[in-house]
Amino acid sequence: MFFQIKSYLQFLWHSKNEHAVHSPFVFTLLTKCFYDKKSKPEYAVLKSYRNSLLENSNTIEVTDFGVGSKVFKFNTRVISKIAKTAGISPKRAKLLFRITNYLQPDPSDNEQAMQSILEIGTSLGLATSALSLGNLKAKITTLEGCPNTMAIAKSQFIQFGLTNINSEVTEFNAYLSKLQTLNFKLIYFDGNHSKKATLEYFGLLLPTITNETVWIFDDIHWSPEMEEAWKIIKKNPKVTVTIDTFQWGLVFFRREQPKEHFIIRI
Repeated sequence: MFFQIKSYLQFLWHSKNEHAVHSPFVFTLLTKCFYDKKSKPEYAVLKSYRNSLLENSNTIEVTDFGVGSKVFKFNTRVISKIAKTAGISPKRAKLLFRITNYLQPDPSDNEQAMQSILEIGTSLGLATSALSLGNLKAKITTLEGCPNTMAIAKSQFIQFGLTNINSEVTEFNAYLSKLQTLNFKLIYFDGNHSKKATLEYFGLLLPTITNETVWIFDDIHWSPEMEEAWKIIKKNPKVTVTIDTFQWGLVFFRREQPKEHFIIRI
């Protein structure tokens, strides 16, 4: 906890808003997407999805292949508590929806790659629902190691009519090693908050990038080793623009952009 407080104070000291950004690409992203305060009808669906989980008092046995939880001491967990403490926050779910919606390709662009989204770490599907609603035309593949949490997520997807989601219960490395010939418009990394795993996923998926690809890494300041992983990712020669929002690290591979790193308050 002390580490995260220290990291957040450092983030606040260095962070800026759109007025200090001189990149037209990033400025437009911030003003038209990140800072968009308009209400969206999809927000009500996201709220209902969350509330249905918060009202679920059933327990499940969670199989955790990552670094473990800072909240839960045991693997038998109440679904409502998982949704409350381990899932994406309402504010971040709205932002993920806006990012996904903003990144939709032009209707004249029929490339399948532009309509493909990958999520590593489904949990109860709170973030998945934001990805789905953000682009209903996209084919979303979401990966989860725990069959019990995925079962709850799949039930939620059916209940809320989210039909563009392909759910896979799998070991991440094995699955990702098969995807190197595919391309994704957006990848959301939220599966294993360790330096080793994060960099392994980064390396396995690097062959899939296009000029329009966007990657979002969750919890980049979760631990010292996650901060180390984030620094390594930023230095990769194929990475051009990165945005650190404290909880998320966004990565762009746009060849026409100069290499720049932004620390942005949201």
